[in-house]
Amino acid sequence: MDARELTGSIVALVTPFASDGSIDFEALSHLVDFHLQNHTDGLLILGTTGESSTMTHEEDNAVVQAVVKQVGGRIPVIAGSGSNCTQTMVEKSLAYQELGADGLLIITPYYNKSNEEGIYQHLKEVADAVDIPCILYNIPGRTGCSISLRNIERLAVHPNVMGLKEASGNVGFAADAACFINDGFRMYSGEDALTVPLMSLGASGTISVWANLQPREVHHMCAAFLDGDVETARNLQLAALPLIHGLFSEVNPIPVKEALAQMGMIEANYRLPLTAMSNGAAQALRSALKEVGLVA
Repeated sequence: MDARELTGSIVALVTPFASDGSIDFEALSHLVDFHLQNHTDGLLILGTTGESSTMTHEEDNAVVQAVVKQVGGRIPVIAGSGSNCTQTMVEKSLAYQELGADGLLIITPYYNKSNEEGIYQHLKEVADAVDIPCILYNIPGRTGCSISLRNIERLAVHPNVMGLKEASGNVGFAADAACFINDGFRMYSGEDALTVPLMSLGASGTISVWANLQPREVHHMCAAFLDGDVETARNLQLAALPLIHGLFSEVNPIPVKEALAQMGMIEANYRLPLTAMSNGAAQALRSALKEVGLVA
């Protein structure tokens, strides 16, 4: 499936773990079915929300293989292949392409960071190596470095770069980045609380943590905006803010996995350094879930 025209709600899917720490493939399958049945427009696996930084390459490959097989081409599957080692990111990207991923999410080199030219070469190396489209991931709060506007401009014209996941939280930066949107290059919100504001700047949708819980609502919000019904989209965005704030009250994906566990969809298991949500925050999150009818 060609991911280049992907718009709407792309869920940043969690990776469920069993109590022994292994991947819970049965729960993963149920989550994929949940999204297929509830109008999610695309799946992002092995992203930040998927805890990919604690998974082995063999586990990564197994998740890609399982999800691609289950989805069967019904919606695009984007795989996060990010690494702070350029060669590792290339190798992972080629492996996911071979396993049938429709696109890739590639990230700046966290920890070692590099200068502007090094970051450009890091991302371009993957785009040059693969035949499937790549989404650039700008999240300086986690990586310690940003994709500069100059690098976005240079990469936006690369035939294998389809878009930018903009998660800096800086609407001014997003507005500047939106100037480089073209027929082959889209922008997606990487901040659930800013999806409608970024869509007003030209974003084609969102790569969303919130969509793990309310896929129909996130799809409907994006579809309403793209159809010109800004009022409906705005109202859905504003109504969701208490829940969204709860989902980021501790480091992602701790709260969203806790929320899914409270909804009975997965077990709230993590791999270190992530640990269970504090009791007070978990209770506050439960109140937010009750407000929107996700738990009794």
